[in-house]
Amino acid sequence: MSAENNKKSLNWYLEQARLSNTALGHFNFATADVLRGIVQAAGDAGAPAVMVGTSEGEADFFGLKEAVALVKTLREEYDFPVFLNAVHFKSFEKCKEAIDAGYDSVIIDASKMVFADNITETKKVVEYVKTLGKNILVEGEIGYLRGSSEVQTKIEITPDDFTKPEEAKKFVGKTAVVQLAVVFGNIHGIVTDQEEKLDIEHLKRIIAAVPDVFYVLHGASGLKDEDVKAAIKAGVTNVHFNTELRVAYKEGIHHAFHDKPDETTPYKYLSSGVEGVKNIVTQKIKIFMGK
Repeated sequence: MSAENNKKSLNWYLEQARLSNTALGHFNFATADVLRGIVQAAGDAGAPAVMVGTSEGEADFFGLKEAVALVKTLREEYDFPVFLNAVHFKSFEKCKEAIDAGYDSVIIDASKMVFADNITETKKVVEYVKTLGKNILVEGEIGYLRGSSEVQTKIEITPDDFTKPEEAKKFVGKTAVVQLAVVFGNIHGIVTDQEEKLDIEHLKRIIAAVPDVFYVLHGASGLKDEDVKAAIKAGVTNVHFNTELRVAYKEGIHHAFHDKPDETTPYKYLSSGVEGVKNIVTQKIKIFMGK
């Protein structure tokens, strides 16, 4: 990876993904070892860049400024483009904290508000970024993305939860967001008692209504590889995984303790969890790049 590529913007990488029918991977972290594992695996797998993110809870645990500092260090250490994202921050105030701390992008998730209020709250974030004159990407979300980033038994979803194409068009026009998170069968987390299925035709209708924004698939954990590939082929340029990484990390540590129950050295048992995370990231990067 050349130093020149490390200076290119997130928008540039998303545009390249759109032109090549590929996608950038986005992976959440809450600990430094998982973050390093994500960056290492993404680089080794041949990804052009990677997005890493913290939810509000993860950011409170890790620290906003600490996340910014460590991502900057890893970006320089590996000479690899790593972009830090504030994921599903629910208010302008929380987004402002992440922006002021130095995050590269933010998702203002006001999707549970009524549509007009979602527009208002999202637009406040976009306007704030404009006043700073910085190249910070703002993503909005419309539609009801059910579930949470954990293993669940079943999540009831209906077409009423889906993003409406006409609302997507109005939302982007009013807010000027660069990225848009949409709902077309996706949920947060993994479900054990049902099959997750994306409605790719519905996604295509949304993209036809608003062709110029970058589209994001949230809640990709638990989806079949074929569905993720189909979403990318239809126009998604950014895919989020979190729960599968959490499960792999936990299971790796569990196995390490099972094998050596008296082990007390953190780097020895945590490394097993990180290896699980790296395996997941490597698998997903290959999917995103059409391999």
